[in-house]
Amino acid sequence: MTQSALSGASRVHLPSGSYVWLLDFLCERFAAISRESWQQRMLDGKVLDEQQRCLTPTAPYQAGTLVYYFREVPNETVVPFTESILYQDEHLIAVDKPHFLPTMPAGRYVEETLLRRLIKRLDNADIVPIHRLDRLTAGVVLFSVNPGSRDAYQGLFRQRKVFKCYEALAGALPELAWPYRHRSRLEPAEQFFRMQEVAGVANSDTVIEVCEQLEDVWRYRLYPVTGRKHQLRVHLAALGAAIINDPLYPQLQAQIADESYQQPLQLLARQISFVDPLTGILRSFKSQLTLSL
Repeated sequence: MTQSALSGASRVHLPSGSYVWLLDFLCERFAAISRESWQQRMLDGKVLDEQQRCLTPTAPYQAGTLVYYFREVPNETVVPFTESILYQDEHLIAVDKPHFLPTMPAGRYVEETLLRRLIKRLDNADIVPIHRLDRLTAGVVLFSVNPGSRDAYQGLFRQRKVFKCYEALAGALPELAWPYRHRSRLEPAEQFFRMQEVAGVANSDTVIEVCEQLEDVWRYRLYPVTGRKHQLRVHLAALGAAIINDPLYPQLQAQIADESYQQPLQLLARQISFVDPLTGILRSFKSQLTLSL
């Protein structure tokens, strides 16, 4: 099975049961979605099996198999920012992701995601992200367009052979000696969408340097050695310099539900570089976006 047509799909494992038709199971399992909606999704080719074959409303129930389906969000909010393609060949796409646009479908975002936009824009269902950026973070994201070479590029990230440079605007830290290396142990916080530093062996590592001092706000370059969720945001907040407009760190902001597009998180994936596993050539992609107060 390839990931192509199933990119961005949710999945459900069919348990043992007395169902005759798959449609009956879906209606019972996801009771908030009407039978008519499930029927239309199946007719629209949005319910598939592991071989990427479309399952129709008359598909039989087969316990023990996986079924993939594409979620739909009624009245999905349009993200009013556009991505830019920095580079494209038969294996890779490098994209400049704007703030507020999710990389992958999740939560209340399905079509308004970078992945779904690229699939539609380039008419290519084989597009899959090689790594991800948080929705609130802007900058360079790499996508694979060729299933045959995909693992070679994904392996670079697994083996930490990718150089990543981020830029952030955050509070001043005049008491530290630069460059500074911050290591800590990150674990999920009580709120599932947040991370926190805890006691224990470090599992996150970031090198930080100052590139500009703007009175109370400094411009930092950050080089993540590891890639934990929200790592850069947590590390700067722990040092006492939360990234400007961060709604999660160091404290969860009460107005997070009332997100303002006028106050983007001042964090940018500035550059990604690596030695191409297919050609041995050094590749480097730089964001054309900028951070400003």
